[in-house]
Amino acid sequence: MRGEAGLLADLETLAIPFAAYEHVAVFTVAESDEVNAAIPGAHTKNLFLKDNGGAYWLVTVPGEARVDLKALPAAIGSKRVSFGKAEDMERLLGIKPGSVTPLAAINAAPGSIAVVIDAGLAAAGTVNVHPLRNTGTLGLAGAAILDLLRHWGHEPLVAAIPIQA
Repeated sequence: MRGEAGLLADLETLAIPFAAYEHVAVFTVAESDEVNAAIPGAHTKNLFLKDNGGAYWLVTVPGEARVDLKALPAAIGSKRVSFGKAEDMERLLGIKPGSVTPLAAINAAPGSIAVVIDAGLAAAGTVNVHPLRNTGTLGLAGAAILDLLRHWGHEPLVAAIPIQA
């Protein structure tokens, strides 16, 4: 597992600009609202999922989005999904609940997990995500997140994520 040091090295190697913020630990979107108020850009939440076929999915959506979990599988080309177990997250991504981020794909073997980014976030100028821990935030372009995922051997799926009204 390459971890945060590997992430920062790859950001430097690929000359990806980013802003780094340190803050108190946040475990939920609600807890992060106060922290996020001081950080410009789009904020995210992440869903670690497993489908009926045994495939794992990491889906990143806008922080305020209420994902329609019944419509989500069709949007991402999956079977019925449920939330993945913490031990699977730690085994595949090397992170614990509360620290979920698309950047954890640095620790995942290519093909071990499908990474999905909401289309709006993929196009955003600044997207805020955890740097593999919930006491920090990195702000970088959505396109840069896609570049990092590809650099690590993952082909990200950019999708219109269905939202509950």
